[in-house]
Amino acid sequence: MITINDITARIAGRLLIDHATVSLPSGTKAGLVGRNGAGKSTLFRIITGDLSPESGSISIPKNARIGQVAQEAPGTEQPLIEIVLAADKERAALIAEAETASDPHRIAEIQTRLSDIGAHSAEARAATILSGLGFDHEAQLRPASSFSGGWRMRVALAAVLFAEPDLLLLDEPTNYLDLEGTMWLEDYVRRYPHTVIVISHDRDMLNNAVNSIVHLDQKKLTFYRGGYDQFERQKAEADELQMKAKAKNDAARKHLQSFIDRFKAKASKAKQAQSRVKALERMGTVAAVVEDHVQPISFPKPEKQPASPIVAINGGAVGYEPGKPILKNINLRIDNDDRIALLGSNGNGKSTFAKLIAGRLQLQGGEMKQPPSLSVGFFAQHQLDDLIPNETPVDHVRRLMPLEPEAKVRARVAQMGLATEKMATAAKDLSGGEKARLLMGLAAFHAPNLLILDEPTNHLDIDSRRALIAALNDYDGAVILISHDRHLIEATVDRLWLVNNGTVTNFDGDMEEYRSLIVSSGKKKDEKDKADSTQEQVNKADQRKAAADRRASLAPLKKKINEIESLTKKLETLIQALDAELADPVLYEKSPAKAADKAKQRGEAAAKLAAAEEQWLELSTEYEEAMAG
Repeated sequence: MITINDITARIAGRLLIDHATVSLPSGTKAGLVGRNGAGKSTLFRIITGDLSPESGSISIPKNARIGQVAQEAPGTEQPLIEIVLAADKERAALIAEAETASDPHRIAEIQTRLSDIGAHSAEARAATILSGLGFDHEAQLRPASSFSGGWRMRVALAAVLFAEPDLLLLDEPTNYLDLEGTMWLEDYVRRYPHTVIVISHDRDMLNNAVNSIVHLDQKKLTFYRGGYDQFERQKAEADELQMKAKAKNDAARKHLQSFIDRFKAKASKAKQAQSRVKALERMGTVAAVVEDHVQPISFPKPEKQPASPIVAINGGAVGYEPGKPILKNINLRIDNDDRIALLGSNGNGKSTFAKLIAGRLQLQGGEMKQPPSLSVGFFAQHQLDDLIPNETPVDHVRRLMPLEPEAKVRARVAQMGLATEKMATAAKDLSGGEKARLLMGLAAFHAPNLLILDEPTNHLDIDSRRALIAALNDYDGAVILISHDRHLIEATVDRLWLVNNGTVTNFDGDMEEYRSLIVSSGKKKDEKDKADSTQEQVNKADQRKAAADRRASLAPLKKKINEIESLTKKLETLIQALDAELADPVLYEKSPAKAADKAKQRGEAAAKLAAAEEQWLELSTEYEEAMAG
């Protein structure tokens, strides 16, 4: 049981959590939801002890291990598989100790504990996790430094999943995953054997991976059983009941107040009026339901759509280096009302294809036809860095309409879904979601015939994603969408294209069929990766176990060698002391008998040392040969 009891927290003087209380039963898979900036990440910092609450406490079982994804992705020369294996600190420490342990009882304890924690199957488990997150067997053996930051964050995620803490905290884990990795993570979290709290705006993850929702709203925490869809229904029902209760409360209070106002001055009714004053005080008030208004998003409608097809590719090939195409044999057409989602793992070429359609890359082979009047709007997450930090949204839009009056400029900013108070805020001070809204608005500013969105939801909360769905469904042009948000895809597109095996093809099934395909191919991939690495892993495990068994069986011999080494050191020390005494001429003058006795002792010690060294050499050779055998 994890109990958050009456906690209050502020950041930079701003009250985020106010006397909030919630309890999570052991083994709960909870989605922590709330508007961006509500304090979800702050709550995580309080749970981990990185931040102290202003008041209240958090109770977590003693010795429970808390795990979360490291903020900095590993960038060392270590292979990925070793980074993940090292995350289980107990296993790593036991294996290191097993290499040097000589006491047979301790060796037995180590091997028993290693068996209890499944250490000998750890490499296969680590490989399976890395495979699920998109790393094949060859990639797992490459150094972390050879991967980009986004891929290294996947390694950090793999490490915390492998460590299998008692309380797993995941803060927007899908932001650096593709759709395929997100589907795998959903299944992994759902089957995770311990408690999980995940901050996510991915509706499918909150429906498929968790069994409860913790809602941070109005600075309070509320626990709901079920996934996100159930939470929405329960919340709506509770809000409706509260609104009815408030209306009833307001009517009763109004009735009492009316009686008080009419009769409080009349002596004959003074007693009754005073009684109603007390009743009014006891009644109290019912709080109004606070509705968070989400700014809508809208994309301008194209004035005129060219005739279909607006894009036709025959035998197309595209890449970044001459003669080295990423994609080839592309034979596709895009009509003026198409809504297309690009599927396929990261690295397969989805963004490359999007850049080709957007005119950012040229064909290396084949033919692509487009009407001269075709206008394309393109949004990609990395373009967030292209915003001018010290300029406001109004400044950015004014560049595109310099001759228009201020009112029209602000009206266009409002269409992008930015509230009035954000219009004069410098881009560097906008939230990630606000920057994404501004950038999408700029991409669609000139009413393109085709809008391409590459991962538009990474910084959008669930309500803003709902606003994006509405905007795309109202938009008249064609759409190409790349997203790990399955709900967004299912709600806005009607065609699926698969970017895989160096080309782009039509996928005839729906998203559920694609999910089944990913799960089944993932299992096959895991089996292949295991087949490639199992023998190596088994050999290493067998070698360690055999070495430990040999050490245990040879423990008496090792003990004897250690005893001889100890005796050898004592004899060497004795001989050195006797040599020092025998080197003194005074000893022979004053006590010849004593000098003779010392010389005799020295001779006996030298004989014992020679015998001990010979025995040590013989036993050490026997031990080394047995260990190597």
